[in-house]
Amino acid sequence: MLHSIFASDLHLCPTRPAINKIFFDFLHGPAVQADSLYILGDLFEYWAGDDDDDPFNASVLSALRELSGRGVALYLMHGNRDFLIGGRFTAACHARLLPDPTLVNLYGTPTLLMHGDTLCTDDVRYLDFRTEVRNPAWQSQFLAQSLAKRRQIIAGLRSENAEEKKLKAEEIMDATRTGIDAALREHGYPRLIHGHTHRPALHQHMVDGHRCERWVLADWYTSGSYLACDAAGCRAIRLPSA
Repeated sequence: MLHSIFASDLHLCPTRPAINKIFFDFLHGPAVQADSLYILGDLFEYWAGDDDDDPFNASVLSALRELSGRGVALYLMHGNRDFLIGGRFTAACHARLLPDPTLVNLYGTPTLLMHGDTLCTDDVRYLDFRTEVRNPAWQSQFLAQSLAKRRQIIAGLRSENAEEKKLKAEEIMDATRTGIDAALREHGYPRLIHGHTHRPALHQHMVDGHRCERWVLADWYTSGSYLACDAAGCRAIRLPSA
């Protein structure tokens, strides 16, 4: 049966070999059987620019290129960690970069795809930061610096973010009813699939009298999983450990 699969928040990096193996096995297993693979943000733990020559990044790119070469349509969306992925990377692995949000017709069901960070409307400090770093002028200035300098800046931001998270209430970093309802309303009350919050679940929302299904994708910090969708609906699948 025709089906598409969705994953997000993989946070791939060289220091997590067990999860990396699960990811590469996933590309050679379930992903090959799908019509399309959607990665809805944070494929990488961080992304310093398409010129990053780290061998691990090259291995991920090669594996994605192999998958798309086998006829699987590949779609990527920016997350809050890898929003600097650009045309050089996507062209090299034959992926299409989707805007956030993107509305698709998924086997007859209108489905809204998002990373999910913009749904966390109570996290005002983060949303202000997001606006700043998504500005093309900011990105041009950042990418004009040496790769070594960019990596240094990112390391500092990651450390600062980790400390800030310790001071935030958990609820602030979750999707809000206000953000969810607004997104569903704006796009005609579709099904919603997103990641970012690391709180995998299936939710049912009533918005203006419309029942909407919302799937939250799991992160890949301790194990791998994906969402498989076809004409009959969606189901969450956990991958075997490495």
